[in-house]
Amino acid sequence: MSGLHDLSLASVAGDPRSAVHRRDPRVKLLGLGSVTLVAVSAPVSAWPAYAGCAAVLTGVAIAARLSPATIWRRARVILPLVLFAAAFIPFVREGRVVASVGPFDLTAEGLSTFAGVAAKTAIGTVSAVLLGATTSFPDVLRALERLRTPRLFVLVAMLTYRYVFVVAGEVRRMRTAMRARGYRPRHLLQAGPVGHAAGALFLRAHGRGERIYLAMAARGFTGTMPQAVPLRLCAADVLFLLAAAVPLVALRLTLEVMA
Repeated sequence: MSGLHDLSLASVAGDPRSAVHRRDPRVKLLGLGSVTLVAVSAPVSAWPAYAGCAAVLTGVAIAARLSPATIWRRARVILPLVLFAAAFIPFVREGRVVASVGPFDLTAEGLSTFAGVAAKTAIGTVSAVLLGATTSFPDVLRALERLRTPRLFVLVAMLTYRYVFVVAGEVRRMRTAMRARGYRPRHLLQAGPVGHAAGALFLRAHGRGERIYLAMAARGFTGTMPQAVPLRLCAADVLFLLAAAVPLVALRLTLEVMA
């Protein structure tokens, strides 16, 4: 049972006893998803909406006792790449030229667009980070299933999450075996054994998948994973969802009317 427990908490950070961690995964998914939706749907210049989203995310992070360093370690996997791609927008967007960098013109409209894209990207990334840090991946899948997400998608994601660690362990063992036999590639012409190992890994994974399916079918699997503890909403869950989503949606609609 300890292995299953470690697996369910593999992606959780912060204080697992916090009020945010203990909320129903459905309300966290809907609440943080609403924050992202408000930020993405807002116009580029709608900075009050971005500020409201940032305030909600900050409150969630503080309540979950997540440090900025933890959030940054997870966000830096995606955020710098997207910002790097968006950094070219000020040079290709037409508008009033404010500066020149070599043969390229920097426009005010481009800078405004880049700032809006950066805000949307940061809010969406941090929302996903907070969801992953306060909710285990199996619980996220349970929430998706209860929210009527296509069952096949949930099942594939669940099995992938469960057995990606098994495949990773197989890769580590194959790598150790190759190094123990003196394999030290120094150029591409010596990469042949890697291809053979990849083929062997595919065959092993395919065979393991067949055995797992037969074992599940023999135990009466019908396409739905059994749950020991069903999800139940409480007043605190509803309050969390209302506090996270309603003010931002109201602010977004107000900005839309005033535009």
